[in-house]
Amino acid sequence: MFKKLLLIFVLLVGLNYKNSYGQSKDLKSITNILATQEKAWNNGDLVGFMNGYWQSDSLCFIGKRGLTYGWEATLANYKKSYPDTNAMGKLTFTLLRTEKISNKAYYVIGKWKLTRTNDVLEGHFTLLWKKIKGQWVIVADHSS
Repeated sequence: MFKKLLLIFVLLVGLNYKNSYGQSKDLKSITNILATQEKAWNNGDLVGFMNGYWQSDSLCFIGKRGLTYGWEATLANYKKSYPDTNAMGKLTFTLLRTEKISNKAYYVIGKWKLTRTNDVLEGHFTLLWKKIKGQWVIVADHSS
């Protein structure tokens, strides 16, 4: 009887380890993309920053001016609001919460901070990530 219980325990621990490993691999991919976005922004590369977003007309960005749909329209808004590296400043992200919704979806809540020569802007974001064609991308971004 003890051997059967021990075997069940080992199997359950093994399955749990496999599931947590898969989850952490996905989360690591997402955090790597965010780090790449942060680096691109800080290098003045808005297109590189946008590479973390779903390149689709269905991308949804919600900001202080309301809803924007589409990758191109979101990039155009960033270019208008941040026309040069002085306006862009230095960006840092701080993750506050991540939650796996399914094997192909996460949501991430965090803080952003933009340090510029004459001011500091900060706020929060909620990102909906989906795994599309094997790649994690932001499909919805609510930043305030």
